[in-house]
Amino acid sequence: MSDIGIARAAKKLPIGHVARQLGVDARELIPFGYDKAKIVGHYLSSLKQKKDGKLILVTAITPTPAGEGKTTTSIGLSDGMHRLGYNNLLCLREPSLGPCFGMKGGATGGGRAQVVPMEDINLHFTGDFHAITSAHNLLAAMIDNHIHWGAESGLESTRVAWRRVMDMNDRNLRQIVTGLGGTNNGSPMESGFDITVASEIMAILCLATDIHDLQARLERIIVGYKRGRVPVTAKDIGAVGAMMALLRNAALPNLVQTLENNPVLIHGGPFANIAHGCNSVIATKAALKLADYVVTEAGFGADLGAEKFFNIKCRQAGLTPAAAVLVATVRALKMHGGVSLKDAGAVSYGALEKGLANLGRHIENLKLFGVPVVVAVNRFTSDTSSELAAVEAYCKELGVPVSICTHWAEGGRGAEDLARQVVQTIETTPADFKLLYRDEAPLFEKIETIAKKIYRADRVEATDNVRGALQRMEEAGFGRLPVCMAKTQYSFSTDPKLIGAPEGHVVQLREVRLSAGAGFIVGICGDIMTMPGLPRRPAAEDIFLNTEGEIEGLF
Repeated sequence: MSDIGIARAAKKLPIGHVARQLGVDARELIPFGYDKAKIVGHYLSSLKQKKDGKLILVTAITPTPAGEGKTTTSIGLSDGMHRLGYNNLLCLREPSLGPCFGMKGGATGGGRAQVVPMEDINLHFTGDFHAITSAHNLLAAMIDNHIHWGAESGLESTRVAWRRVMDMNDRNLRQIVTGLGGTNNGSPMESGFDITVASEIMAILCLATDIHDLQARLERIIVGYKRGRVPVTAKDIGAVGAMMALLRNAALPNLVQTLENNPVLIHGGPFANIAHGCNSVIATKAALKLADYVVTEAGFGADLGAEKFFNIKCRQAGLTPAAAVLVATVRALKMHGGVSLKDAGAVSYGALEKGLANLGRHIENLKLFGVPVVVAVNRFTSDTSSELAAVEAYCKELGVPVSICTHWAEGGRGAEDLARQVVQTIETTPADFKLLYRDEAPLFEKIETIAKKIYRADRVEATDNVRGALQRMEEAGFGRLPVCMAKTQYSFSTDPKLIGAPEGHVVQLREVRLSAGAGFIVGICGDIMTMPGLPRRPAAEDIFLNTEGEIEGLF
């Protein structure tokens, strides 16, 4: 049965029943039909005095076309912990429409480890992404209008830094010119579109601690500059009140359930290759008050999602992770050893041995943050016992616990061993969490630290313009901000073809952007784009409604 078929056959509980598992009364919910709801703000505020649970991060090796199953493993781990009687809550990101209709497909797990309602979550869900897109583009419209009527703030049309967004892959919109056709149509300006998940509004929503912090962050957004490079903010434009009105409900976390009827908070969805890749702080902090253990995931490989989870999310929100789960598959490790996707199911001990270096690199990196690591091998039916034994032996040499997981086929039962090992690791190996760099370090030094310690690069190359931009950011008072690296997810380097565990490469820093509201500096590396394009054959070509009006082809 397909993933969508399994999800459609799920016996879901009314969302009020799911909420009661967390001790949340139905009156504290804003229901969106039978099976999804938002938790109201005043209830979230009432949780602040409760003790925090333990935070578990699920991350992965460097992605390959063979798939790793990070979200699936997060769901399986949570279901497995519930089966063992542990009070836990899962926190995930919301999927973006771009990948759903592009190449990756949906992002609600797979097999018997899924969150439901699958179609709703993967498409419009509760409208959070639409609200973020609208708030972002409202600000863009108000900037244009501000300039059209004389720009009282002094904002110069040639120094507008605020682009537009949409939650779709469309390469033709990366660079555009607006305002053509005469004065009635505004002032001609260069602009462009990013995908919504790379929007600063998305980052702000996901890093804000509450509705008041959300507004303060929106007010700090720098939309452009006037003479003397003096910044003009969203507050100067007068847009923040209306943006808050659009984001009022989007700031509330969404409650759904797994196939095994266990509660899940899904909120926010920044990409990890071009943004910070973590679900919202609001959802994570609420979960820590509602459960003894909280499982969350960060996007793509640990060199991206986990690094940003630690250095950006944990730094800003004051979070202390108790453990990290590193997901790998035998198939993906063999691809890192040089085999093609079509040959990944065939036995190749040489490729596996070579590819294990990628797993080892990620283990080393996670230990830099002082967090104990458990390896979860997401088992495929093509995996042989001897291949799995080779992975287990490698992890044993590194002194890292490892669990062979079958949650895709068996749900929570297939992740019970992983659940035991994670809890045992937390109880016996306390984390000594540390950040990778100091707030006080110069911005370029922070970028170099990530490139050299996490990517194992020899050096970072940047033009004088990029270095000058970083210097101006420091002079303007933004030097203490963390750095959000935007680079390919397919390699430790900026070359997606450089698989495995490369060393001594060069990181090309192409551009830097200031996200003053989100509270970080974006470093754009190599050929990475903040507006992806569709592949030659996008997934959208295989999605349709059947004769019953049901969605087919969505994973």
